[in-house]
Amino acid sequence: MLEPVERLRALVGDLELPLGASGADRARTERDQLLAQLDDYLLPRLRRLDAPLLAVVGGSTGAGKSTLVNSLVGSHVTTSGVLRPTTRYPVLVHSPDDAQHFLSDAVLPGLARTTGAEVPDPAAPGQVARGLRLVEVPQQPAGLALLDAPDVDSVVESNRDLAVQLLGAADLWLFTTTASRYADAVPWEVLRTATERGTAVAVVLDRVPAGALAEVRAHLGTMLSEAGLKSAPLFAIAESTLVDGLLPRSQTQALKRWLAGISADARSRDVVVRRTLSGALASLATRVPRLADAADAQDAEDRSLRADLHGAYADATGSLQDHLSDGTLLRGEVLARWQEFVGTGELFASLQAGVGRVRDRIAAAVRRKAPPADRLGEALATGVAALVVDAAGRARQSALLRWRARPSGAAVLEAAHPADSDPQLRPDFTADVERLVRDWQQHVLDLVRAQGEGKRSRALLYSLGVSGAGAVLMLVVFSVSAGLTGAEAGIAALTAALAQRVLEAAFGDQAVRQLAAAARADLIARVEDLLDHEQDSLARLLPERRVAGEEAGSQLRQVAAEVARAGDAGRGSAA
Repeated sequence: MLEPVERLRALVGDLELPLGASGADRARTERDQLLAQLDDYLLPRLRRLDAPLLAVVGGSTGAGKSTLVNSLVGSHVTTSGVLRPTTRYPVLVHSPDDAQHFLSDAVLPGLARTTGAEVPDPAAPGQVARGLRLVEVPQQPAGLALLDAPDVDSVVESNRDLAVQLLGAADLWLFTTTASRYADAVPWEVLRTATERGTAVAVVLDRVPAGALAEVRAHLGTMLSEAGLKSAPLFAIAESTLVDGLLPRSQTQALKRWLAGISADARSRDVVVRRTLSGALASLATRVPRLADAADAQDAEDRSLRADLHGAYADATGSLQDHLSDGTLLRGEVLARWQEFVGTGELFASLQAGVGRVRDRIAAAVRRKAPPADRLGEALATGVAALVVDAAGRARQSALLRWRARPSGAAVLEAAHPADSDPQLRPDFTADVERLVRDWQQHVLDLVRAQGEGKRSRALLYSLGVSGAGAVLMLVVFSVSAGLTGAEAGIAALTAALAQRVLEAAFGDQAVRQLAAAARADLIARVEDLLDHEQDSLARLLPERRVAGEEAGSQLRQVAAEVARAGDAGRGSAA
């Protein structure tokens, strides 16, 4: 079973759940606990089935765990007392014969080891240091180590997490409680977790008052049976006066004899190992699919956030494309420069004379002198730039609003640098837009210059100049549909018609349509590239996952199925 479990460990280690999807916090905790048990117990035990057993002494605050460990080994190897937590550094007691095994990283590889009396003290008051103090005791039976764990109901979260990790590494859990606290909720919650994972459990009932043993033992037995631990050994320790800080030998004799029997008898030892190992492997059938579901939820949340982002920019881009061709630009400064360009301020007063007469006046005007095309081009450039900046600003604000409406998106923005999540455009964006428009105008002039090689076209270019013809072409580009309403609609439509007629006289109607289409397509492409860059800058705020959620979910389910098949095959072979 080692190979599929190793593959599972690699997948769980690579699994990242960074987004605030529903149940993500719980899934992260479960992932961390599974990863810890894979590293601390499953893989070490699968690699060496004959390794020494690890019995973790765990339970609630003040249950007497340290005193129990000291009493079992017959010396003060771990601290006991009134102040909590008494255990400042988890103590692992082992036989000299097992020293090399526990000094290595075969068990709990993520925890530092120390063998001296002095141990690092955690910085925070009341916190247990993350590490192991190894204590070699000659009288400790070979093949069995005892580990004094922090309180499972500690007020310090890191202590509780360490206790759960240590219990996850146990071959055997000595659940220690007292006659007055055996029904406390938190220890039983941890106990049920151990039961779900198939960990072998023995229960130590400490400080039982005289005369209350039968009643308390019966009630606790009922609770154990209801929790699926009917067969768990139960050892009772009467309330006693300590002798040199240790329990009387008569009170620990039964438990000590039972533990010695497990370490000495190969069959008993094998029963404990196989029960805990099989239970831990069987628990993967439910734990891994839950992680796979969490990975799927992450992928769905990631897709939704990216869809929100893409939708915001797609909406803005579509609106911008409409404004670039519906005549929106043909107003204000652009119209003033157009009137100046055609050489008369009374152009629109004489429209009733007909388009043909106006075209003749334009031709006559442009033959007399070169038109002031630069100012018309500048007005057009300013108008286009304003539209692009407005569209980009609306897209960014819309994207951020959509993200903030989701808990996951709000968390992403909260974690980002303030400049990256600012709804305002970056300071140099306007300059980039202006440069884009200038580059596009140069492209339009190149198109006009290439088209004006014929004799007829050269005559118009001589009259208008390349910049003048280019400015007229831009007017045609921005007035494809002339979608304005009211008085502006007539002005825009007539402006577009006049510009179209002037160019058709030089290039022909087909060529004008092709030129306008090519110029418009080039502008749209440039703008889309710029907005895509802005969109990508927001997309980079989303966390990158080493394994895509959808792939991770399917792979986790596949490997969990392989582990289950290997387990079935192993049980079949054993039978």
